[in-house]
Amino acid sequence: MYLGEDSGAVYVRENGELRRVSAVRTEAPPPQNRLFTRDFTFQLCIDTLPSASRTERRDHFIFTYNKQGSLRYSVKSLFDISLQFIADHVEHVDSLVGFPEQMADKLFSSAEERGKFNELRTAPRALQLFCEAYGELVLKSLCLRNRYLLISERLEEIRQFQSLECLDLYGCKLGDNHELFKYITSEALTSLVKLFLGANCLSDAGLQRLTAPVRVMKKGLENLQLLDLSDNPITEKGLRYLTCFQTLKKLDISGTKVTMDVSLKGFFWMKMGMALSETPLIDFTHTACKTEGWAEQVINQWEITAAEVPKKDPKPRTNALRFYGREKFVRDMLNSWSETSDASDTNKDKAVPIHFCKVDGCVQSSASGDTCSTTQKSRKRRLSTEEGQSAAPVAKRLPLSVEDLHLLNSY
Repeated sequence: MYLGEDSGAVYVRENGELRRVSAVRTEAPPPQNRLFTRDFTFQLCIDTLPSASRTERRDHFIFTYNKQGSLRYSVKSLFDISLQFIADHVEHVDSLVGFPEQMADKLFSSAEERGKFNELRTAPRALQLFCEAYGELVLKSLCLRNRYLLISERLEEIRQFQSLECLDLYGCKLGDNHELFKYITSEALTSLVKLFLGANCLSDAGLQRLTAPVRVMKKGLENLQLLDLSDNPITEKGLRYLTCFQTLKKLDISGTKVTMDVSLKGFFWMKMGMALSETPLIDFTHTACKTEGWAEQVINQWEITAAEVPKKDPKPRTNALRFYGREKFVRDMLNSWSETSDASDTNKDKAVPIHFCKVDGCVQSSASGDTCSTTQKSRKRRLSTEEGQSAAPVAKRLPLSVEDLHLLNSY
């Protein structure tokens, strides 16, 4: 077939199919159905955003790899994005009362990942928000044994825990006038059942200060059942203040200045209904007290941060002493606190245990797992005989003194 220059393309139908046989001018190839070419690659333009919004935008995506090793991403759910936003601004939340516990647990974990409980600016308010709404779920038991650095660095945050049942402060060297005692004797810790105050340089004056709210105003440690006062310079005069603890069942006064005699046994029996335990009680071995609650990892992180402070700020005389070749003396001075704490633990092991417990028909646990070998009747009979042989008068109820009134005004 002849085709002229003015003619266009010629199509022929063969076997029901239309086919082009010729064309005058070349046409562009038909477009392909592929959206991207084979070697097409893409990159998210996140790095071009400002630094302030870069983190927020990246948190909205989940990046994963497939089996071929290619990077894939998916958008987070609206719940996760909202949870992250609240965690970033948790210090501005008014209240979490009535918020579901399951959601609050996730919110606490999210805020912990963002360091809200480690920043000095946001930690007190954030902990207060959760403690007011969930109480013992945040922290039920707190163990600060030999962590005096943590207490000095995080005192404001520790005060926010208001539903503790067990508090271990053994070896913290608090003394008689530490600010932490105001928190211990406040109404915030009425739920406290176990308190360990061993090796804290606590004297009779400190014990008087500790018991003043309970003795006069009937508030504070009114529900206390276990008290550890071991390795403190306490005398028989200071033990008279313990009569205000009506619910006290177990007491440890090992390593104190108390002289164990018949009159002291009679005092505890007549005034507090407690008798000397023949075997050491397992409750005072500090094996049962540990940190429990949502904030357990927060406490551990605080301890790591507090331990790093002295390393960054060495003593000013260290360089001068090293110049004169006295490095050994410097090391001994820097390690004095750790040696003191180890020595206190060694002295506690060597001291004769003096444990008192109530014998109202209850079975007392011992270090070997055995029970007390004597019954309540035999204890009463033995104590009554010892009291008849002793000429020491029974202590009377202590009246309010000027020092007690002064202490009450400080609360």
